[in-house]
Amino acid sequence: MSTAVQPSAANPSSEALPRKSPSRKTLVRTLSWVTALGLLAVFATYAARSLTAVKPPAIPVVKVRRGDLSLAITSRADLRGGDPETLTAPMTGGEQHITALLKAGAEVKPGDVVVQLDTGDQEFKLKEAEADLAEAEQHLLQAKAQREAEAEEDAYSLSKAKSDLKLAELDVRRNPIVAAIVARQNDLALEAARDKLVQLQHNIDNRQTTNNAAIAIQEASRSKALEAIKTARQNIESMTLTAHRAGYVSIKQTSPNMIFDGMTLPPFQIGDTVRPGMAIAEIPDMHQWELGAKMDEVDRGHVALGDKAEITVIALPTRTFHGHVKDVGGTTGSFWDRHFECKLALDDPAPELRPGMSAIVVLTTNELKNVLWIPAQALFEADGRSFVYVRSGKSFVSKDVKLVQRNETRAIITGINEGQEVALSNPLDASNKKPDTAANPLKSVQR
Repeated sequence: MSTAVQPSAANPSSEALPRKSPSRKTLVRTLSWVTALGLLAVFATYAARSLTAVKPPAIPVVKVRRGDLSLAITSRADLRGGDPETLTAPMTGGEQHITALLKAGAEVKPGDVVVQLDTGDQEFKLKEAEADLAEAEQHLLQAKAQREAEAEEDAYSLSKAKSDLKLAELDVRRNPIVAAIVARQNDLALEAARDKLVQLQHNIDNRQTTNNAAIAIQEASRSKALEAIKTARQNIESMTLTAHRAGYVSIKQTSPNMIFDGMTLPPFQIGDTVRPGMAIAEIPDMHQWELGAKMDEVDRGHVALGDKAEITVIALPTRTFHGHVKDVGGTTGSFWDRHFECKLALDDPAPELRPGMSAIVVLTTNELKNVLWIPAQALFEADGRSFVYVRSGKSFVSKDVKLVQRNETRAIITGINEGQEVALSNPLDASNKKPDTAANPLKSVQR
């Protein structure tokens, strides 16, 4: 018999209940949030790409200008006195050592000792020459005494020989009254007395000549010793270098003829070795100031004698001095640093000036009328040609021009029109420049 099971209150009904469907408002809200999140993600991606995008660098440009132009040349210079008195090592025939030396910039008066060289070698030579002089004088006295003694002996011998000749002549007078053999002996005696007198006279003459020669040799030795003494004393005196004018001391470099590019040799100091004729110090003329400026080779053709210049001494910045070109030296230096020295005379010196002061020289050249010019950095040179980069739309193209004159800041050119825009830097270099991603944190995030 089957028993039917009735549902009770404790057991829920086994029939499925109907589900509640989401409301329209909830669906709209969810869709709005999804859309907002999507837009935010798109905006963030666009912003990140905008920040990390490589922007082409801006090329600075300038317009070609026309007008009157005066190319000013600016250079550093060192102040020094003009027409300096140079103190050089004496020509003593050997190297010398500096034992005393005034400092650079020391003030001196006429007669002050500037440089003292070691005189030990010359003092030794002086003592040696004095010893030679004493020896030569003793030999000279001995030679003269010997000549006087021999002269007295020769005088006695000559007197005796003459007396013997007289006696022989008297004996010959008796020949007519004496035997023939005695007469013959008298004749032979007379002939012998005459020969002896002649020979004695000849010997005396030779001896006198020899004695005179010996005395002359000793006198020459004495003169040589005296000359050596004089030379040694002069050398000792010349090794004390004194000032002949009032001024300030300027010390020279050790070997000015052996300076290499980029190498600065120190000035002389106590203990250094100097060669004969080498300049050690200078005493410039404080009434004739001049400046030495080292200028680039490119300015060589723009500088002429007499060109005016404005000078600013760094130690006296509130005052402007004036000068003119005095001399233009030759071009020297390595091929990557060709330069020349320009000497300028100072027209309005002042008591405050001192040798060695640094100055800025602005040299004004002749004014050029109605010329085209650009900044010097806008002109490029390669493979023997001069060219500029002219703006063409949003890019630049190179254009050959002819360089007329230039200095450090400006270049006068032809072959281009006034008003055209030219680049101040090489556009090719700017376009090839890679961005610095290490300094951009967004770049690493994008990766």
